[in-house]
Amino acid sequence: MIIAHDLGTTGNKATLVDDTGRLRAAVTVAYGTEFGPGGKAEQDATAWWRAVAEATRRLLERVPGAAQRVDVVSFSGQMMGAVFLDEKAEPVRPAIIWADTRSTRQTQQLIDRIGMERAYRILGHRLNPTYSLEKVMWVRDNEPDSFRRTRHIVCAKDYAAYRLTGRLHTDPSDASSTNAYDQSAGTWSEEILAAAGIPATLLAEIVPSQTVIGAVTPEAAAETGLRSGTAVVIGGGDGPMAALGAGIVGPDSGAYTYLGSSSWVSRAADEPLLDPQMRSMTFNHVVPGRFVPTATMQAGGASLQWIVEVLQPEAQDYDALLAEAAEVEAARDGLYFLPHLLGERSPYWNPLARAVFAGLARHHDRRHLVRAVLEGVAFNLNTGLLAVAAGGAPIDSIRAIGGGAGSDLFLQVLSDVWGRPVRRRALAEEATALGAAIVGGVGVGLFDDYGIAASLSDDTGSFEPDADGHRSYARAYELFMDAYRRLEPWFERL
Repeated sequence: MIIAHDLGTTGNKATLVDDTGRLRAAVTVAYGTEFGPGGKAEQDATAWWRAVAEATRRLLERVPGAAQRVDVVSFSGQMMGAVFLDEKAEPVRPAIIWADTRSTRQTQQLIDRIGMERAYRILGHRLNPTYSLEKVMWVRDNEPDSFRRTRHIVCAKDYAAYRLTGRLHTDPSDASSTNAYDQSAGTWSEEILAAAGIPATLLAEIVPSQTVIGAVTPEAAAETGLRSGTAVVIGGGDGPMAALGAGIVGPDSGAYTYLGSSSWVSRAADEPLLDPQMRSMTFNHVVPGRFVPTATMQAGGASLQWIVEVLQPEAQDYDALLAEAAEVEAARDGLYFLPHLLGERSPYWNPLARAVFAGLARHHDRRHLVRAVLEGVAFNLNTGLLAVAAGGAPIDSIRAIGGGAGSDLFLQVLSDVWGRPVRRRALAEEATALGAAIVGGVGVGLFDDYGIAASLSDDTGSFEPDADGHRSYARAYELFMDAYRRLEPWFERL
């Protein structure tokens, strides 16, 4: 058996999978995020570990005798963050997560020293405050005492794996999310780190995603219920893991969308996609030698979560609000939502962007507001889809995973906006953890290779685009894009 942990933005989703790929149990343990002015977004790394330990115990309780049958533990984790550890590998401050955008000044310093186009060719990514390296520079410049105490900087899943094994490592997929990794060389970039003024000695050794980095220590066994000596595979970042869980292994696998707190569209490729407009970025896949060109927006599912919290702070009944939103249309009724609650990555790469309802009229009610949020996310992802589609074979359909994939209305809106069929995957909410389970299984020889991903999850629903709806949304998309262009100077003044 395999235990896979997916350390997401809102909690740790843990799954127990047998050696046939069958899901035996799944649990989620939540943790919080501290948001603050200036783009602050931080989490307690020790809360991640407590969630891993609790989720493991609960999984083992659900399947009697499982502790003795678990062959390996593997990890997926939120990317682009930074965990600062002292000489004893204990956190010196809260972890800064992907959503934090405070490092605009440090980003500009890197742009001035390297140049955006040069950096994009080295990294496969733009220089941007959402990445780890700029966050590290921000801590150095604003919290010198914390930085002086820092001896190691890792990503979320790396810290959790350390707590199990006492070993500090990372993998190429997470390394490629830091803005410090040379994709061509497959190593930390001396040029980028020199420009940032950050020593490479702070960064963890990079090993392949399927590497067994160590075994569960007696101390970790006591906290988790696992058998001491159980193998631990380092795993990878949640984006590439989601691709694997969705069955996206190679260039012929098609494309998928992940509808979580942040949301994205992606595909697999044999080489990085260098978009002339730099709308997309490329991560290393957890599958060796492969890459995942991706276009990610900051607040996809997070926009839906926000509007539900605002409109129903007590009940937070997603199903009821979505059912109401199905009764109306927003863009056709002149209402648009720009979903930039946390600044924006693709396609604008603007940390100063903010969310906007545009076109509000007296007759609009909460049904229109929720519908406008769904449409705004779909419009924003459409630009990313166009960028990713330009880098390979035509995309005939898109597989959907993540929590948002549970909504029929959301998937139909996406299909109508994109003009392509959208297929819901089985285990949509567990797809990322499934990817981690596959990597763990490959790492200890339970699975022969990554090709097994295609057989472990099927399409369970298909949403075909409505011709009239797509034509209407195509016109609305142009207005949506025009709204951002007109507001961009105002965001800067704001």
